Amino acid sequence: MSLNTQSLQPIINFIWSVADDVLINKYLENQYQDVILPMTVLRRLDLALEPSKEKVFKTYEDFKGKIDNLSGLLTSEQHGTGLAFYNTSQYTMKKLLADPKNINTNFLDYLNGFSENVQDIISKFKFRNQLETFENTGITFSLLEKFCNPKLELSPDKISPMAMGYMFEDLIRRFNEKTNAAAGRHFTPREIIELMTHLVYLPVKDKIQQGTYLVYDPCVGSGAMLTQSKLFATNPEGEIKSKATFHLYGQENTGEMYATCKSDMLLKGEDPDKIKYGSTLSEYGFDPDLKFNFMLTNPPYGTTWKQDQENLNVGTEKKISIVDKRFNLPIKNFKGELETTCLTSRSNDGQLMFMLHMLSKMKDPKDGGSRIASIHNGSALFTGDAGSGESGIRQYIIENDLLECIVQLPNDIFYNTGIATYVWFVTNVKEKKRKGKVQLINASSDAFYRKMRKPLGSKRNELVAEHIETIQDLYFDFEENEYSKIFDNEDFGFYQITVQQPEKDDKGNIIKDSKGKPKADSSLKDIENVPMKEPIDNYFKREVLPFAPDAWYDKTKMKVGYEIAFNKYFYQYEGLRTLKDIAADILILEQETDGLLKEIIA
Repeated sequence: MSLNTQSLQPIINFIWSVADDVLINKYLENQYQDVILPMTVLRRLDLALEPSKEKVFKTYEDFKGKIDNLSGLLTSEQHGTGLAFYNTSQYTMKKLLADPKNINTNFLDYLNGFSENVQDIISKFKFRNQLETFENTGITFSLLEKFCNPKLELSPDKISPMAMGYMFEDLIRRFNEKTNAAAGRHFTPREIIELMTHLVYLPVKDKIQQGTYLVYDPCVGSGAMLTQSKLFATNPEGEIKSKATFHLYGQENTGEMYATCKSDMLLKGEDPDKIKYGSTLSEYGFDPDLKFNFMLTNPPYGTTWKQDQENLNVGTEKKISIVDKRFNLPIKNFKGELETTCLTSRSNDGQLMFMLHMLSKMKDPKDGGSRIASIHNGSALFTGDAGSGESGIRQYIIENDLLECIVQLPNDIFYNTGIATYVWFVTNVKEKKRKGKVQLINASSDAFYRKMRKPLGSKRNELVAEHIETIQDLYFDFEENEYSKIFDNEDFGFYQITVQQPEKDDKGNIIKDSKGKPKADSSLKDIENVPMKEPIDNYFKREVLPFAPDAWYDKTKMKVGYEIAFNKYFYQYEGLRTLKDIAADILILEQETDGLLKEIIA
């Protein structure tokens, strides 16, 4: 089946109908997904195992009790599945339907027959918790019968991991809408992943033809970014045609998404042990010294990371800073001196913490370095004043010349949010012409997307191949035009100064302290952000003293700030319309509605 969201709708609709037909009045609506999602994954695994079922069962019966560990035999091509998992039960889902009377006992036997790696998936779905309800409400047979229906095509030969990602996203979106739940994280549409993989791999395509490369997603979700990026790099019909080996690593803290990702890694022949469960920020699942060549992710934004803060001892009454070296980094103070600083974003938005985490996982440039693509909302660009954690993170990235390019995407491009989003491309191996520079590409206008025939949730717009190619050309051309701007790193930095004015008495005389210096009037205190490229005294003389001749600023209390005011750089002034034009439009409207008004009154 070709991968497009419209062709998947009949399958998604059928799965959705199972909830309405079988679970209604047996489960609360907000519990439907606890049954539907794991059953979808289990049926997919079941279909993959069907062809080798008899062979596996015979091997198991012949060798059980004779060999301590049968896993090697049961996953082998000759005696087993030829996959990384198996099921030693005599049953398949279809065979369970042949004995309705004992279906609950047999279903448990079927679940218990799965290999250990699938048991982990079942556990993360908390699926066994549902079996008592199945039995008590008598729905086990109906549920299995529905999932064995030929209309429900879930075979891995027909439905790719990316397609499964679409299906899960759509199902979760529907469940959330039905229960008025928050949309939560944002599944990344295929075309955005294509854009990310193109700009991550193509700049180094000649360097990755051979060898071994590690690809990582710290917020792995369904795993689509990993599998699609590997496919793009190794596709013999693609633009790169790499013959290198790519190992896929990921971590996910949402049980059902972790289970979904791990199941698809099993089906794709990838190593399921390279997918870890838990929070990346405070429960990193891999060796701390493990580094990655490529990282692609869509971290949660506008989402709390308070639990991670507590686990890392941040924000406690003692204000203990993070011991973790990922988040203790050297940045320059206003004197230009490097100071090791604990860089943390506010507790209600942890997206930039994932960026810091990825920076700590970059390979040394001597070993080829790393390239990162990460999706963020606008707050990552500008939220946080000078001296804040967010500003400090931007400062660290930019002053270390790691930020290569940011692409603004069209609005309404994601399934569950219409907000403005941006893809950051970060690397520690910039090519010569990009050193000390940052490219901003504004791909938000209708020149870069087309309207979808039928919206899917909040997704009303989509990129097609020609749009991705246009953005790609803007990146590689590395020239300034209507959609592309190029800046020096310092253009995003500023010094924040506190402007003071003297306190005066009723007669207008300046009040002085014991040392004869003017006392500052707190009500007249102001803040000025001075561009880093401009001498502060020059700025002060031009922008402050003409309006406040007695003002001064404290040179010992300045702060360094960094922000990327994307909209300002691409702002285009539109002049006000003339009164004549406005009046003409009003007259036309009056003429168009005149007959209608008479008709309504009549």
